[in-house]
Amino acid sequence: MGGACDDAEVTAYAAHLRVYEPLAAFEGEQRRQWEQYLRAGNIPSVQGGTEMEHAAGIRALIGRPPSVVPVLGDHAFVTELDGVSLLCPWRTRIRAWEAIGDFRDELPDELADMFLPRTAADSAEDELERWRIADPDQHTHILTSTWQVPLRWFVLVDADEREVSLGTPVGGTAPARVTGRSLVYRTAMSRARRRTARALAVLRRTVEDGMVTAAVEDLGRWLEEFHPRSLVELDYGGLVHLLDDAELRQDESARDVAEALAALTEGDADRAGAAYGRVTARMKALQGVESAN
Repeated sequence: MGGACDDAEVTAYAAHLRVYEPLAAFEGEQRRQWEQYLRAGNIPSVQGGTEMEHAAGIRALIGRPPSVVPVLGDHAFVTELDGVSLLCPWRTRIRAWEAIGDFRDELPDELADMFLPRTAADSAEDELERWRIADPDQHTHILTSTWQVPLRWFVLVDADEREVSLGTPVGGTAPARVTGRSLVYRTAMSRARRRTARALAVLRRTVEDGMVTAAVEDLGRWLEEFHPRSLVELDYGGLVHLLDDAELRQDESARDVAEALAALTEGDADRAGAAYGRVTARMKALQGVESAN
């Protein structure tokens, strides 16, 4: 595992699954807001936006009194496809409210209370429910996973859509700071939906673990919330700083997941298990860094 002093100092060790939608997906005031946002320019890069959210989270925690929800203006990541601008709204506060619930759900109440007061969690749940009632047609465009990439995300993408950058060392200090390091997959929404449907057909027929199939079903339902001409982006985010150059180049997790599904289709359990094992071994190695720290 790699470990240079780099962008990871200001970037959480998390991967992200993003959906970028065309302006046509937004209506009314939302449409006018994002049209104005595009005209104004000064749009943060993915790295810059991640750093802004990270800094806002730290400010919230060290404030007096501390807050569990960061305060940040309305922003979106923007990309272009065939000359059309696509937006991925951050909705930072909404994602923070959702993350609070997810965090507590994974821990016993007594332990969760030590990290996050129940009153704060209840407040976040109430705010999230009010938002859902007030804006039933809105949804979050970003899913985040700390210390690993969920295996189900790889169902959406193809190995040939993988883009790797080892980054560029800057400055004269040792170890060198690295910028531009990334591992990203991008695909059209139509392809992501077709791949999800095919994967579900295979899993329902061959896998007894209902939780595996249910997780992919949930992901498929999330994709259905978006415009059909959207773009899906799987970004390793800060996890790339936990991998050395060789590990980053050799990470073919999407290919391994595709091979596992193909082997299940053919009834080759041994080959499916070997491909699945390669991906899980990579993710367990990343998770192991969290325990080591």
